[in-house]
Amino acid sequence: MNKERTGYTSDVSDEEWEFCAPYLELMDEDAPQRKHSSRNVFNALRWFIRAGCPWRMLPNDLPPWSAVQQQAQRWLKAGCFEAMAGDLRILLRCADGRKAQPSAAIIDSRTLQSTPESGARAGFDGAKKRKGSKVHAAVDTLGHLLALKVTPANEQDRAQIADLARELQEVTGKNIKLTWVDQGYTGDTPKQDAAAHGIALEVVKHHEAKHGFVLLPRRWVVERSFGWAARFRRLARDYERLASTLGGYHWLAFTSLMLNSLLSKCA
Repeated sequence: MNKERTGYTSDVSDEEWEFCAPYLELMDEDAPQRKHSSRNVFNALRWFIRAGCPWRMLPNDLPPWSAVQQQAQRWLKAGCFEAMAGDLRILLRCADGRKAQPSAAIIDSRTLQSTPESGARAGFDGAKKRKGSKVHAAVDTLGHLLALKVTPANEQDRAQIADLARELQEVTGKNIKLTWVDQGYTGDTPKQDAAAHGIALEVVKHHEAKHGFVLLPRRWVVERSFGWAARFRRLARDYERLASTLGGYHWLAFTSLMLNSLLSKCA
């Protein structure tokens, strides 16, 4: 069956590739073992996470799925998308008139339903009544991804503060002073874990008299970021065998979003 792309296409523009190429060229473009250009493989990978299709259903006008999958794992293991996202975040903050590194962040998690591929490492989230994985994320006040951790869904949110705080300080040069969280992070232990890395943890609580939807200060920023990620259908559920792959695809999604924002600002 001849499969061609219809509707959304993710082809990288010349301006986008000019920025991305230095991060993704892990070998010389003229290397004898290379059969497909890095740009075409990157096109295929971006289409893949946006469309959410199985690997073997990649359209015929893209490189073979096996080549894209293998190269994707090389990029993920090399941390290419984290590096790209970090530089894009700095450029976007400066373009918005802010300091290059944030001094505050927002932390929250979302639970993704498991699939047969990810079920072996899944846990049951009692609050959401769902079996799957949790994606714990920290974003700056603009919603750009700063730190990420994937755990089984039965892991407590408050238990991830130490790892997220450590990563936050690593990527920002120990610039984070304050982090907002929801009531799932209450207690002395998460406060102490954050304080050990020089971060004050502030819990944003619901209004006592809540009627309908209430926009909670600061917390809505990370919820919006999760909404952005949900537009990438490969991230609608946990389809990955490895937690590191799921995390890496989140970095790729945010890289795509930030790259589009940067080009819009420069237009």
